Amino acid sequence: MAKKGKNKEIISGTSRLIRWIFSILLLLFTSITIFVLISTLLNSFKTKANILNDTFGWPQSFSLDSYVEIFKKDHFGRYFLNSIILTACGTTGCVLLAALTAFGIARYEFKGKPLLTSYFLFGMMFPIQVSVLPLFIILKKLALLNKLPGMILVYASGISLSVYIFQKFFRTVPMALDESARLDGASEFRIFAQIILPLCKPVISTVALITAVSEWNDFYMPMVLLGGKNVRTLPLAIYNYLNEFIKYMNVSFAAVMITLVPIIIIYFLFSNQLVEGITGGAVKG
Repeated sequence: MAKKGKNKEIISGTSRLIRWIFSILLLLFTSITIFVLISTLLNSFKTKANILNDTFGWPQSFSLDSYVEIFKKDHFGRYFLNSIILTACGTTGCVLLAALTAFGIARYEFKGKPLLTSYFLFGMMFPIQVSVLPLFIILKKLALLNKLPGMILVYASGISLSVYIFQKFFRTVPMALDESARLDGASEFRIFAQIILPLCKPVISTVALITAVSEWNDFYMPMVLLGGKNVRTLPLAIYNYLNEFIKYMNVSFAAVMITLVPIIIIYFLFSNQLVEGITGGAVKG
């Protein structure tokens, strides 16, 4: 008994040490992130001369000239709208398509089901760069290259991770709900839309938030598939500013802040739903 108690103390001490190490690393990472965010925010209110003289200090006088310049002299309002359209439509399409697909896989038995499940799992393993050339050719043949609708279709089709999350949750919902609805004469789509879908609001929030953040910050796919200036997104606009950072120094910081604010707001509004959606399936399963 004494030996077991001693082993337990050793394991407990090791676990405590690991927990402390991770806590310190997370605290360090969080501190660096907060410092960078605050510095970026303060620099966005500075003049170019003030940034060069005192990069990490307090602004000599708070100025909104950078924000005014970015909207007046450039088409930043259009880029902002393009990003909103792509993110909103792409996220909506991805959530709906993933939910329908996962519902079919989780609730029905059919030939090739294991193969289909593996197909979506493999989709999470391959980098997005692998699909760029086929997507480029397909969109060009459909006359959707350099157009927002084509990019929306690309975003809406990226459902591998979303299908996996929905599928894990749908398996925790009792099949008795479906059977009772069928006895009452409900169609399969009505069962999905009016019974199953309302139960998975936390999962919808989780998938929507993960997808929206990914699409909002996406740089690679718009760079390849959206070459026109009129359909440029915020990450592409920021990249152009950073190419001439010395010339657009103060404007670059303002552009970064405009890009960050919507994501920060959305995260804080839906952070509880995110945690609930991620842990819900594990607790029920």
